[in-house]
Amino acid sequence: MRIEILSDAEEDLIAGTAFYERQGSGLGDYFLNSIYSDIDSLLIYAGIHRVVFGFHRALSKRFPYAIFYRFNRETEVVQVYRVLDLRRDPSWIQKRLKPPERSK
Repeated sequence: MRIEILSDAEEDLIAGTAFYERQGSGLGDYFLNSIYSDIDSLLIYAGIHRVVFGFHRALSKRFPYAIFYRFNRETEVVQVYRVLDLRRDPSWIQKRLKPPERSK
């Protein structure tokens, strides 16, 4: 099995790390290590999480964040689309999970 972290999810991780680092020195690194541990757990638990807004949603064990992903059983690939702060308004979260509209 393989895990792919897409660019939007990487940007979410960078933003979350910066936010927590501003809260306290070293907290950003702790956040990042914790979330990566949660993502690594998808190697074992991919596909068992509740589907929300069309994605599986794995909750972080230590922070109020969720990992939104899709799992292809045939190729055994987990694609992490977003890592979002659950303290935000659900409509904000839903908007982040939609692909950007293409200009005509």
